[in-house]
Amino acid sequence: MMSKANSRNESRRRVTSIALAIAAAAGGAGCGTLQPAATSMTGSIVSPAAAAEPRQAAETLGERYRANPRDPAVAINYAQALRGLGQRAQAVAVLEQAAIHHPSHMELLGAYGRALADVGSHDQALEVLNRAHTPDRPDWRILNVQGAVLDQLGRHEDAQRYYATALRIAPDEASVLSNLGLSYALSKNLLEAEATLKRAAAGRSTDPRVRQNLALVIGLQGRFAEAEVIARAELPPDQAAANVAYLRQMLAQQNAIQARSQPRRPAARPPS
Repeated sequence: MMSKANSRNESRRRVTSIALAIAAAAGGAGCGTLQPAATSMTGSIVSPAAAAEPRQAAETLGERYRANPRDPAVAINYAQALRGLGQRAQAVAVLEQAAIHHPSHMELLGAYGRALADVGSHDQALEVLNRAHTPDRPDWRILNVQGAVLDQLGRHEDAQRYYATALRIAPDEASVLSNLGLSYALSKNLLEAEATLKRAAAGRSTDPRVRQNLALVIGLQGRFAEAEVIARAELPPDQAAANVAYLRQMLAQQNAIQARSQPRRPAARPPS
């Protein structure tokens, strides 16, 4: 029989393996990890080019940046384009240089802190994000990202306090609710996670990650038929199929764990 300690460790491993990408840059609604809904910072100006072809946008913005590397708006947009191409360390370098010349530019500091979080510099990200708004002028977007960074550091209770503060400023903001729901999932409070993600999904958000996160949290509770219905909604067929396949894998793993935890019955002896 599986010991209670091993059972707890297995349960924790399953939840953590699904949810540990809480503060990573979300690259779509693919299955396997809970995805943060909030990826933008403080309303950065996004050029039309940045919304079109990422590589071309990065080249265009790179030329503007090289012509005027101290322009904070250009630095923010160029860094965003670099992040879209997966060049996160270069994005950090761009924003770091701009922040040296504009140490009090709130939007720039917000983008810099988010980029630091992307590359795993969580302590430095928190220090920068703390300077990206002031107590008398708090920014719910910054608070949301601070919460996500704290979650990745394993400080879930602290993270949830940041989300609560953000929600006092922006009630029912889906991106904050989604991240709060993921925080509850990381701290293994799945009932609260489900309720919070349902609240997020009921809002006006069009981000499919919110509903996919809800599907995964419901799946973690063993309600796989319900989770499949949610996972198939609002996604292209290939992504929906991938999510459903992952949910079925979760079901198979859970069944295997339950089977191992059952006491083995002694084999029946043949009649003498």
